[in-house]
Amino acid sequence: MGDDGARRAYGTDSARRSPPPGKGEKLADWADGRLGLFGLAKANMRKVFPDHWSFMLGEVTLYSFIVLILTGVYLTLFFEPSMQEVVYNGSYTELNGVLMSKAFESTLDISFDVRGGLLIRQIHHWAALVFITGMLVHMMRVFFTGAFRKPRELNWVFGWTLLMLGIITGLTGYSLPDDLLSGTGIRFAQGAILSIPIVGTYLSFFLFGGEFPGEDIISRLYPVHILLLPGLMLGLVAAHLILVFYHKHTQFPGPGRKERSVVGMPFLPVYMAKAGGFFFLVFGVLTVMGAVAQINPVWAFGPYRPDLVTTGAQPDWYLGFSEGLIRVMPGWEINLWGHTLVLGVFIPFSLFPLILLALGVYPFVEAWITGDKREHHILDRPRNAPVRTGLGVAWLTLYAVLLIGGGNDIVATHLHLSINAITWFVRIGVFVLPVAAFIVTKKICMGLQRRDRAKVLHGMETGTIKRLANGEYIEIHEPLSQARLFTLTQHEQRPPYEVGREVDAGGVRRKVKRSERLRARLANAMFGPDARIEKPTAEEYREITSGDHQPH
Repeated sequence: MGDDGARRAYGTDSARRSPPPGKGEKLADWADGRLGLFGLAKANMRKVFPDHWSFMLGEVTLYSFIVLILTGVYLTLFFEPSMQEVVYNGSYTELNGVLMSKAFESTLDISFDVRGGLLIRQIHHWAALVFITGMLVHMMRVFFTGAFRKPRELNWVFGWTLLMLGIITGLTGYSLPDDLLSGTGIRFAQGAILSIPIVGTYLSFFLFGGEFPGEDIISRLYPVHILLLPGLMLGLVAAHLILVFYHKHTQFPGPGRKERSVVGMPFLPVYMAKAGGFFFLVFGVLTVMGAVAQINPVWAFGPYRPDLVTTGAQPDWYLGFSEGLIRVMPGWEINLWGHTLVLGVFIPFSLFPLILLALGVYPFVEAWITGDKREHHILDRPRNAPVRTGLGVAWLTLYAVLLIGGGNDIVATHLHLSINAITWFVRIGVFVLPVAAFIVTKKICMGLQRRDRAKVLHGMETGTIKRLANGEYIEIHEPLSQARLFTLTQHEQRPPYEVGREVDAGGVRRKVKRSERLRARLANAMFGPDARIEKPTAEEYREITSGDHQPH
């Protein structure tokens, strides 16, 4: 080949080569060479996530948290966390000439003078309520379906810690405006702190910088509310999502869904597209709530004064049950060595974290009772764990009863009832109603299990009546599909833990620890014959559906 032919061939090959990479591609290659992003994305962006409406509860919580961060950043630009007293002379003429703190004055300025300030304030407050509500409801979904089991115990602890931090963050943010309502709440908290034996007075003086209300509490709550607690929560949210991604999402039972296989949609692009749209939907709903539903009108309460209290003062719902504990507790006091121990406040103040702690430690208690060390990625249907479901409903019932106690004055005035009658109802209901709720819930779950067993063996009732040749009338039953049969019978029914033989073949009695006996009793109560209906076996199904026994 001559020189001209070589040049033509070379030119042809050069023309066929791909164009040089663009700037964006070069940047991506540079980042991948140092961070390994391509391999990480390739391994995880197509990760399959199952789909169920209840999974959106966690997303509502996450998106509410994002809205909280965004609106909170805006509010920090205008809020002044100072208890220095000033005379108000601003847009809200009703309070002109009134002595107030700079914190309350800046809250009024945000509400009446800052463009969009009142809207952002109300979105922030509504997002806080939805955030904590979403966390509690999401945790209850996880609890009732057994999604806390191995390997997700640590994620449960993260979620429970987020709930506790969310409650504390709500309390600190609720107190910042220094209005009469929030000041009453701070006074309530200070009284609870004072009830702590020996160190209560010292703690109160340290937090408030002297006698209540002091001059430092707002300036101390402010950095805790906008930096410390949000930083901790942001880290926990990130860790929570990383573990969800790492462990893969749990899924409800169904065809093709096993412990090692997931049926759902890929993370990118389907799940990301749905999640992005759902974020803007949640943001839009919170914006509408902030625009049309008034919340925390601090100008109607006025600035805080220690000698005043608002009528019908109530905290946000997530702290209502703590106030209910104190309102319904008898005013017991004990005088010891010249010191007064206020049991009527200290006992409820101690029960507040214990009630929440019961929810936090439950997964570890159940794991100890069952002794199950396997990984679980398939969720339980709540009916197939009647005792666990009953305990969850009992806990929620206790929470609701105490919430009524925390608002006994509001309930009394709105329903025209005696406040003493409501108080005694709550005092008795705290002990009676959770037990009743447990019993009723367990019976309902057992009834649903019986119905599932009947469906598997006899099929679905159609409502169609058929007359046989001998004059007998029967109802036509429609057999279930294989997919439905699998869903109703896939759950395990392992025998509960037992102590075993206490005397061996040689007649020697072995020593059994009390903890083992307790574990065996609890295991039998939670997973024994009285807590489940045996699901149909394959032999029973074949026998009843074959020949003359086949459902009509």
